[in-house]
Amino acid sequence: MESRQFKIGNMDCAGCAREVESAVGKLEGVHFARVDFLGATLQLVGDVEFDRLRKQVEAVGKTIALDQEKDDSRTAGAKRAGVLGFWDFLRARPASRLAIIGGALLLIAIAADVLGILPGDIGNLLYVAAMLVAIKPIAESGFNALRINREFNINLLMTVAAFGALFLGEFLEAATVIFLFAIGEALEGYTADRARDSLRSLMALKPATAQRIADDQTEIVPVEALRIGDAIRVPPGERIPIDGAVAAGHSAVDQSHITGESLPITKAPGEEVFAGSINGAAVLELRVSRLSADSTVSRIIEMLQQAQSRRAPSQRLIDRFAHYYTPAVALTAFAIAFVPPLFFGGSFWSTAEGTGWLYRALAMLVIACPCALVISTPVTVISAITAAARRGVLIKGGAPLETLAGSKVIAFDKTGTLTRGVLSVEATYTDNCDEGPDCVPCAELIGLAASLEAQSTHPFAGAILDMAAVGDVSYTRATGVETLVGQGLRGKVNGQLVTIGSHSFFDDEFGHSANLCDMAASIEQAGKSAVMVHDGAAVRGLIALADSAREESAQVVAELGAMGIESIMLSGDNGHVAASIAEQVGVGRFYGELLPEDKVSAVEKLVTRHDNVAMVGDGINDTPALGRASVGIAMGGAGSAQAMETADVVLLAQGLRQLPRTIKRARFARQLIRENIALAIGLKVVFLLLAATGNVTMLAAVFADMGMSLAVTLNGMRALRD
Repeated sequence: MESRQFKIGNMDCAGCAREVESAVGKLEGVHFARVDFLGATLQLVGDVEFDRLRKQVEAVGKTIALDQEKDDSRTAGAKRAGVLGFWDFLRARPASRLAIIGGALLLIAIAADVLGILPGDIGNLLYVAAMLVAIKPIAESGFNALRINREFNINLLMTVAAFGALFLGEFLEAATVIFLFAIGEALEGYTADRARDSLRSLMALKPATAQRIADDQTEIVPVEALRIGDAIRVPPGERIPIDGAVAAGHSAVDQSHITGESLPITKAPGEEVFAGSINGAAVLELRVSRLSADSTVSRIIEMLQQAQSRRAPSQRLIDRFAHYYTPAVALTAFAIAFVPPLFFGGSFWSTAEGTGWLYRALAMLVIACPCALVISTPVTVISAITAAARRGVLIKGGAPLETLAGSKVIAFDKTGTLTRGVLSVEATYTDNCDEGPDCVPCAELIGLAASLEAQSTHPFAGAILDMAAVGDVSYTRATGVETLVGQGLRGKVNGQLVTIGSHSFFDDEFGHSANLCDMAASIEQAGKSAVMVHDGAAVRGLIALADSAREESAQVVAELGAMGIESIMLSGDNGHVAASIAEQVGVGRFYGELLPEDKVSAVEKLVTRHDNVAMVGDGINDTPALGRASVGIAMGGAGSAQAMETADVVLLAQGLRQLPRTIKRARFARQLIRENIALAIGLKVVFLLLAATGNVTMLAAVFADMGMSLAVTLNGMRALRD
């Protein structure tokens, strides 16, 4: 069944999203509906006419548009900041325009009252008129939510409170409360829209057009018109419009918006560049390698939009709480209004001695709005993941963000993660020659190994093939190549069954000289890798390969240690190699000689012991272990679609430099979420108690509610900072 997406407007708080979701879900033919507040989108699966859908959404006070249409909810207020932007925002919304008219009538009534130019009854009528104008969309939304969703929402409670104030003769207070509530809701919507702009700013990285080269001429075309293999020209200082490979030219490219790398990277022919990067001082000609919709920046934006629907554990808990909170407060207010007067002799009406129980109940209804609580987490989460994306880190939602913040142990894959993952052949040895790869026996050894490795993606393969190329060693591609998982390769070369593999594997499978055995042991004790070669008749010799630690690995491990995080290394190499790298980077615990399934088992044991364990790998070879960890972190994912798909967190650049900062950002976001929840619940409880004891007015209650919502929103947006 087709999935469709729509834009939803006039959503001022996270509770609005739940109301729309519930209302749409009750339509016949709808199988699934999810509304994302910060994305302002409705994801719908089902067969329902758009007109029916629009009427249902508008009934609860919101607007809806097809996703490809202009987003009417993004008003001019999102384009201008400050007071002017908020004024534009108000004028663009019908409900807010009514609030402005009501506010004008309220000011006229107050002025007339102060100056004494109108009789009291006429002034009261102006107050009532001001309230009725401003309350119209609020009351409609409240009663429709009750009719459609069978739920009490804050609009219904405010409507009851306002008419209750009229019933008590509090005309000024009734009009003022409704006006302030309407303005407060609009202000919440405006601040939420500013939070949405943080994501929209990433979309601005994508240029709309490109200079396509055809018949030695350039033409300006939309990036959507480009096809794989097209040639394009990128002038100096302009953004690269699409992912591709450099066909001609040399230039420094600033790709910090994509990968977070602080310095421009020099690009030469054959090297990959990403859409959204900024070309330096020279012209580049590119060959398109991905369509616009599949570009790295497009995938980042798409995954960030999807990430908004992956609610954090705290957010799910708050949503469940809010579902029961509003009706519970309404029932409590009802009890406050009637139980003391009926059973304990309290005054239903306000008297000279103090406020009556009805007024107290109405003040409780005003303060009951759960908006501050339900918005406390999502604003913080989207701010944090957007800030991370701007610096080259993709966090796929609130759940991975909170899990990362709580990680106390990080398991690192060795090859390509803590090390550069670029092996090189350091030496070759046979029983007849140990003078290096230039001698004939050693050239034959490299040739046999290259015959098999030409069909392998293992890191050893690149090093051996590079050595064959440097030494101009010819070789015949092997047939029937079989991977011996975690041990080596086997295949036929010129009719002979050739095997290459680890020293331990050869110890079990093939007899070889004490000289080669001692040499292999010596190589491994030095922290290098020894690959032995069998030509079908005898062991011909061994090849020594070495990898080196990334220059930042030791610093990253030290920073994590200072943050109270233990680093553990998992490696498929032998214990000597693992120990050497662990010592270089400062890792205290390590596990060597692990097959892929052993890495999964190792992560499972760590999770059992420490509960929250992060795993860092390259996102391709370590996919099972990344999936088993509490949070999987893939490194160097900008050029890897698989890394983006499999991991919970993706470091888009090669290297680990962003890891400590990302964890600090996650911890800061967690701190903000806790602060927001404590602030929202704490102040709500205080003002509910004050209202119940008659120590707060309805005006103070609505100001408190507005202040709480704005405070948690602005506090959550602090996660956007560095």
